[in-house]
Amino acid sequence: MYRFSIGGQEWILRFSPHIEIEPEIKQAIVSTILQLGSELQTYSHGESFVIMNDHVGIIVFNVEKIPSFMLTVSNIVSEDNWYIQNNLTLKKYKK
Repeated sequence: MYRFSIGGQEWILRFSPHIEIEPEIKQAIVSTILQLGSELQTYSHGESFVIMNDHVGIIVFNVEKIPSFMLTVSNIVSEDNWYIQNNLTLKKYKK
């Protein structure tokens, strides 16, 4: 669990128990969240958002504001598990 402040609000960042990631990746995710700044305050309780990170993949966040301001990393999807659907055809994502 990590604690941080944005716009005078104290937030907690936690990771879902089923996610196993290295401490340096967790720190990279914290740094990424801090870049959101006041944008984080625009999300309502119960909303989710994703951040695409070149090194980690797609990071899924869930927002809670009651009883406290909390973000939960609910999942991380690495690039090798991305797919694109185009004209009813599903293909592996490639840069």
